Amino acid sequence: MSESQQNQGQPASPSPPPPAPVQLTPGPRASRLQDIYTKALRATLKANSYENFASCFPTPARHVPASLESVHRQLNAKLEEGATAEFNEIIKEREVIKGLNELDRLVGEARRRKSQEESESDVPPHMLDAEGLYKAHLTPYLQEAQVALSAKIETAQSQNAALAEKVLAQRKEIELLLSGLEAVMADLEGSAKTSTKYSKAHNLRQESLQIDEEMKMQTDS
Repeated sequence: MSESQQNQGQPASPSPPPPAPVQLTPGPRASRLQDIYTKALRATLKANSYENFASCFPTPARHVPASLESVHRQLNAKLEEGATAEFNEIIKEREVIKGLNELDRLVGEARRRKSQEESESDVPPHMLDAEGLYKAHLTPYLQEAQVALSAKIETAQSQNAALAEKVLAQRKEIELLLSGLEAVMADLEGSAKTSTKYSKAHNLRQESLQIDEEMKMQTDS
């Protein structure tokens, strides 16, 4: 007997087929998450506009506006770059895209099965065909899938809350950076005032010496 005939004589394996691989391209929920984060980050950076930034440092804004504007651009660029890199690292480390894509698949499958159940609910049990009876036996599995889906939704919500905390932390970091820069500018203003006072005292001393020289010359003559 050939190998193919032997295989035909054996019963088919009862194991279910392996699940379809989860797509790594961002699906609807993953795309929405990225869109929400991008908008939140832009709103945060927009709040740190140059007008608001310059109002905190009136002296540099009046005397060196180009330099202050350059500092503002570099600060915003650095904050955006750091926040985006950290967000992408969290997405990659926790496999958020994979999890949200799986959630999309489960939700779609649950909706499809619910729609099929609603369309078949009007049929009496004794009138169901073989496929209908088979699907009727899937009710416990669907209930378990619903529980698993709820757990995944709670996990996604907790991850979203963690991301929101990251955004708030970035905002606090911006405030700390602005506070530090304001202290530096205050030191610079103090140094400038000290230099001005020294310059005035030096001029007065020079004038006094000049008057003394003139009086000596008049006395000698």
